[in-house]
Amino acid sequence: MIDFTPKHDYLVGIDSDGCAFDTMELKHKECFIPNIINHMELQGVSKYAREAAEFVNLYSKSRGVNRFPALIETLQWLQKRPEVKARGVKITIPQSLGDWVARETKLGNPALEKEVEKNGDADLKHILKWSTAVNQSITDMVRGVPPFPFVRESLDKLDDKADAMVVSATPQEALQREWAEHDLAQYVVAICGQEAGTKKESLGAASKYPAGHTLMIGDAPGDYKAAQANKALFFPINPGVEEASWKRLYEEGIDRFLSGTFAGEYQEQLLREFDTYLPEKPPWPVE
Repeated sequence: MIDFTPKHDYLVGIDSDGCAFDTMELKHKECFIPNIINHMELQGVSKYAREAAEFVNLYSKSRGVNRFPALIETLQWLQKRPEVKARGVKITIPQSLGDWVARETKLGNPALEKEVEKNGDADLKHILKWSTAVNQSITDMVRGVPPFPFVRESLDKLDDKADAMVVSATPQEALQREWAEHDLAQYVVAICGQEAGTKKESLGAASKYPAGHTLMIGDAPGDYKAAQANKALFFPINPGVEEASWKRLYEEGIDRFLSGTFAGEYQEQLLREFDTYLPEKPPWPVE
């Protein structure tokens, strides 16, 4: 449980990458994917590796998933792609990575470092090298990306009525740096990254508030699942139309949440719209 004392009767959880900040495309296309290709030895099928990684992390219902299960899913799609098989490039997924992802909830570098120290697994050591390189690329590359329009206005509107907290699968250091860079940290009572646990676990702070008084704002199905698990309401920031989504939240969503008219038909309408934005299957053939 995140340790803070509620100041208000309402809680609002907010995802960061792709939700509050337009950083998803930048981080994945310029930081994650080049390092995936380099460290996973995918140079011979780089085109397909890029397409698979973009699909998993940006353009499918897996959007926003933690980097380690996302890497596994990316490699799984590559294994099924006929063009990759035709080029004779063998795609391997370390068993130890799958086992670690299955049992660990704090899927971040600190937990992986401890696992490597404990068992010395060569594959996990290599995955840690990749993940560390990704973080360094993000530190070097990602800066000067402001929040979406109406994010600051929404946080300001909520400031004296609800406690806001960041609920994200991004590393803690990057979250703190990005929220501080744009002077948004002042609006939140906690910043919870991957080291704090899953989004479901971080949003467990909802148990400190009355029923129906927690709202999760996110851009990915995983954000909605975290809300469901904690019996929270959910406002989607629809991928590709983020500005319009935040404007809608600012102009009507917040008022409905605070007035008790969010649940029911309004919530269901938002969810129906959200479900149309991200597909489950890729646009390319698989075997």
